[in-house]
Amino acid sequence: MTLLFLHDSSIFNDMNIALNFAFEVIVNSKLSFMKKNFVSNSPDSVRMFKNGFLESLSKVHFYVPLLIYIPTIVILSWQSFVIKQLTWPYFAMWFVIGLCVWTLTEYVLHRFVFHFYPKSAIGQRIHFIFHGVHHDYPNDRKRLVMPPSASIPMALVLYFAFALVVPDQGMFSFYAGFLLGYLFYDMSHYALHHANFKSPFWLKLKKHHMLHHYSDPTKGYGVSSTIWDKIMGSDFLKKG
Repeated sequence: MTLLFLHDSSIFNDMNIALNFAFEVIVNSKLSFMKKNFVSNSPDSVRMFKNGFLESLSKVHFYVPLLIYIPTIVILSWQSFVIKQLTWPYFAMWFVIGLCVWTLTEYVLHRFVFHFYPKSAIGQRIHFIFHGVHHDYPNDRKRLVMPPSASIPMALVLYFAFALVVPDQGMFSFYAGFLLGYLFYDMSHYALHHANFKSPFWLKLKKHHMLHHYSDPTKGYGVSSTIWDKIMGSDFLKKG
């Protein structure tokens, strides 16, 4: 993730400092026009479960997905060449398709699953566990990437779902690309909340995500990319 931390020699340096300051003002101010869509901006974790084991399953250090899914991506790629005997062009084609499909999956899950608000008490509890806690405590360092207790079952379900439509020859390479997209999303999400950027690209992406948290949670569902917000009409309107 060295792309996330660029040197200070950019000509945009002064603008970037101002934008970072603006983010802090938005987060911490009590201006009347800004809705307070959070409980606390502390990086510490709030307890969700009385049971210690369940509580531990709800937290994860940001690097844990890397330890799980980088080896998985390597194994899937190896199987593509050794077991499926794919050529490089065929592998690359399905790998890129998997990456692109992830961007849509990220958008759909965030908008229609994580932001679905049930009416029942138990449904609201489940919603809070899976996503509501993140909006209430957006900078909680141990609840910014998906814990393995949730990501592994979800990855398995999605694998078998995609296997129904993706050709068998391309499935391993497709899912390797899909998982790389997921990893990029997870690492980007953590960085958007805790890293200080100099690159205009990352500053723009951070602004997009901060607006989702602190201005209007019904817009800006893309985290690692804004493309589907633009296509689906859920992007933030630019002020003239």
